Amino acid sequence: QLQLAESGGGSVQAGESLRLSCAASGGSAGGNPMAWFRQNSGKEREFLAAITWTGGDPSYADSVKGRFTISKDNVTNVVYLQMNKLKPEDTAVYYCATGGGFRIYDAYDVDTWGQGTQVTVSS
Repeated sequence: QLQLAESGGGSVQAGESLRLSCAASGGSAGGNPMAWFRQNSGKEREFLAAITWTGGDPSYADSVKGRFTISKDNVTNVVYLQMNKLKPEDTAVYYCATGGGFRIYDAYDVDTWGQGTQVTVSS
């Protein structure tokens, strides 16, 4: 069974950067798009960014466009989320995800989630 594992979360000050990583194991996500989401308690899971399996055609939510960058290492098949100029409102649990369709636009397109990694940004 495919499993996704995020790493790289932590606590930072506003304006600083973090890079999240997502590694797949136990199955095959080959050919499937990959994405990052986040969720705060009491809120719906929010789409942040997505990328094709080959690492192309990135897409972003308006809330993170220009600050976050999604990328994929096609040798290790690790997906990254580089987060710059972090704000306190970026505080959330961040999830890696994949789905069986051609693209990921929202949570309905996802069939496998990672366990999440906490990002806390203080002012």
